Amino acid sequence: MNELIIFIDKESKVPIYQQIYEFIKKEIEKEQLKPGDKLPSSRALSRYLSISRSTAELAYDQLASEGYIEAMPCKGYYVSQLEGVYFSDSRLSKCQEEKPIVQERVKKYFHDFALNEIARGSFPYNVWQKLSKQVLAEADEEFFQLGNPCGEDGIRQAVAEYLYRSRGVKCKREQIIIGAGNDYLLMLLGTILGDGQTVAMEVATYISAYYDFRHIGYDIEQIKQDEQGLDISDLEGKSANIVYVMPSHQFPMGMIMPLKRRMALLNWAEKSQERYIIEDDYDSEFRYKGQPIPSLQGFDRNGSVIYMGTFSKSVAPSIRVSYMVLPERLMQKYLKKKHLFSVTVSKTDQKILELFLNKGYYEKHLNRMRKIYKNKHDLIVKYLKEMQDICVFHGENAGVHFVLEFINGLTEQEAIDKARDVGIQVYGVSEYCISINTEKENKVLLGYAGMEEKEIEEAMKLLKKVWHKK
Repeated sequence: MNELIIFIDKESKVPIYQQIYEFIKKEIEKEQLKPGDKLPSSRALSRYLSISRSTAELAYDQLASEGYIEAMPCKGYYVSQLEGVYFSDSRLSKCQEEKPIVQERVKKYFHDFALNEIARGSFPYNVWQKLSKQVLAEADEEFFQLGNPCGEDGIRQAVAEYLYRSRGVKCKREQIIIGAGNDYLLMLLGTILGDGQTVAMEVATYISAYYDFRHIGYDIEQIKQDEQGLDISDLEGKSANIVYVMPSHQFPMGMIMPLKRRMALLNWAEKSQERYIIEDDYDSEFRYKGQPIPSLQGFDRNGSVIYMGTFSKSVAPSIRVSYMVLPERLMQKYLKKKHLFSVTVSKTDQKILELFLNKGYYEKHLNRMRKIYKNKHDLIVKYLKEMQDICVFHGENAGVHFVLEFINGLTEQEAIDKARDVGIQVYGVSEYCISINTEKENKVLLGYAGMEEKEIEEAMKLLKKVWHKK
């Protein structure tokens, strides 16, 4: 944590990001943090405080916009050199100076509709242990040498075959790069695409991707979204040559982009060789109604789609293995810089996952997970149908979370506060928006993957009561 100890009050009406902002700002003004001091990364800060990474990023962004700190590409955040600025001690009241900082007790919520969890006890321990033993038993001296920065041939071939069977992705193994998480692959993609790019993103989006692009130094253009996803007509009027989308299950809003809209998006990309679509195939494994629409990449005739996916959500968050399928012309650019990169996933993990895919264990695991999540999904739908005078719900056809839109006058923050009063944690859509207006926001998110069915029942009954009246 770079010796920075921050205390926050999660029960306070003051937003957490603002508490972090105020704390660091005062530390800089009191010269407890000096010019050139490095701050913890947003990821480290979010883990330390048990908050979302986007909340930490909001605080850092505010500090950076006011000149207190600056982001150094690939290095992190540092306290700025504030030449000619004098901070008087009189800015702090005597009460503030003498008041000791006391760590508030962080309340543990009895029911947490977290968005980044998987079903408890669902990890395939026995199979994973069996494959681990096999991999190590068969390992030779070469196995423990540095590997291919793109990933080993075996896992790349296994991923290529699986993606073709399940998502209609058409690629050779040579087009695939294996990396430790989507954030790493997006940073790598920035190196391939080069400096000075502008990326179009929906207003509500995967906020970590937004910050990844910002850290690379890319400009962001906000695109409107409707019930079918990204608004193509709005995109047409922007200068961006790159667009980031999640057509199979948009996060956080939950919509599935229909085929006609997908074709329109591909038509946009085909108008220039400089245009690319980054297709994040988020939550495509879990669908509860109808047949899944094949990936955008499978319809691409122009080499315009960069396809990304991960095993973190379907196997376990700690399995930091993601993959990126590059169009051949971008792969050629990557290969010219390949010597600059190192492999980020161990050969052991790659080989285990290769066998997990090739022996059919992964698809068996997915089928089992689909049944588990379908039961939880149906249980929540049952209760939401009893709450039709309170809210309408979206995103029920895929994924492992719901979007609730209040129609009884509740705002996002009021709904969150009422839930907390009865020991339940729900999450505001505004946490995942590029531009935020929490006063007008009236939507919350319920993630259910990590909850047991009994917990869901108890929580939904309580929410029905506390949300019934404004």
